[in-house]
Amino acid sequence: MRADLALQLLAELLWNALLISAPLLAVTLVVGLLVSVVQVVTQVQETSLTFIPKIIASVVVLVLCGPWMLKRLVGFSTHLIANIPHYF
Repeated sequence: MRADLALQLLAELLWNALLISAPLLAVTLVVGLLVSVVQVVTQVQETSLTFIPKIIASVVVLVLCGPWMLKRLVGFSTHLIANIPHYF
C-alpha cells in the first residue's frame, strides 16, 4: 500500500518537473540549434555567440511562463503538504 503511494507521489513529482522545465528547455534547444546552423552557414565560430541568444531566450521564457511555472509548483507543493496526514 505505501509502496504504491510512494510510486504515485514520485510519478506526480517527475511529471510536474517535466512540465515546469519543458518550456525553458524547448526554447533553449531551438535557439541553440538555430545559432548552430547560423554559425555553420556563416563559418563564424565564436564561442560566446551561442550563450547570448540562449540567455535572452531563457529570460523571455521565464518572464512569459514564470507565473504559470510558479503556480504549478505552488499547487503541487500545497497539495503534497495538505495531504501529509493521509499518507500515514
